[in-house]
Amino acid sequence: MAKIGVGIIGSGHAGSVHAQVLSADSRVKLVGVADMNKDAAEALAAKHGAEPHDDHKALIDEDSVQAVFITSPNALHAEHALHAIRRGKHVFSEKPMAISTADGKRIVDALRESRVKYQVGHNRRFWPVYKRVKSMIETGALKPYMASARIIRGELKRPSWVGDPKISGGFIYESIIHVLDALRWLMGDVTEVHAFGKANVYESQVNDIAMLLRFREDRFASLACSGHTSWIAPVERVELYGDHSCVVIEEPWKFAHSPGLDVETVTYDFSQLSRGTTGWGWGFAEEDKLFIDSVINDTKAVVDELEGYKAVEIGEACYRSMNSGKPIQLPL
Repeated sequence: MAKIGVGIIGSGHAGSVHAQVLSADSRVKLVGVADMNKDAAEALAAKHGAEPHDDHKALIDEDSVQAVFITSPNALHAEHALHAIRRGKHVFSEKPMAISTADGKRIVDALRESRVKYQVGHNRRFWPVYKRVKSMIETGALKPYMASARIIRGELKRPSWVGDPKISGGFIYESIIHVLDALRWLMGDVTEVHAFGKANVYESQVNDIAMLLRFREDRFASLACSGHTSWIAPVERVELYGDHSCVVIEEPWKFAHSPGLDVETVTYDFSQLSRGTTGWGWGFAEEDKLFIDSVINDTKAVVDELEGYKAVEIGEACYRSMNSGKPIQLPL
């Protein structure tokens, strides 16, 4: 079987992780790396025996490239994806698919006219903790009525572009979208958002946000987010409340399950899964494998453009709510 030729656009942390995972996949040939920073492209390309490019279009247009991984800054995701889709190339886009619903719709519309595969890197869906909890919900072992969550970030300085909302899309699209997508995956579609925010430390963007989310079947959740906390653990925590039961998820490594009154609480620890297969504990290895599977087998991507769009839509509703001071109904 001929190998799938893959190009990576963006040579930062995410690009490096995906390059490492893909280089270990016998079905893949890493053809090239593109980055506006020529030195960065050359460094990552050399590490994996690929060709460097300082122009993403040149890489996408190569005949030997059948699929691209978009790991560039957030504001560029839509532009890069649209060029690849129009050239008939399969696309794996890191989250978010776009930093506005307008650009998200452009991608959705372009894919209606194309047979290419498109997947968004919402990697929480592949964290062992979330997968186990999702399975508990699907089998009826847990029925969550309400949730409480938090995601914090030590700083919005590194890399420097995350502090510029024109490039990152803002704190919601850079970090918080991870938990927004995870909550929607576990609790169902979001029907209303009421968000409150303030630019307390960084004047360039809102960096303290509290929000209330309402889901189908009148479920609801609270979410607290801060972008200037130091890296005190856990930076990510999700609690789901059921009928005299509870699940507490901390990071990708562990969760505790209290299944009822007067019974023992069970803790699941997946920390050793970070060893061995590259990126497994963080979900990168599985999502990359499944994307390549969809390309080879001509099957539906596991996190497709509609799933990616709904995450962007929740993010935009949060910003609209903060700006208006009012709840926002979904879909927009």
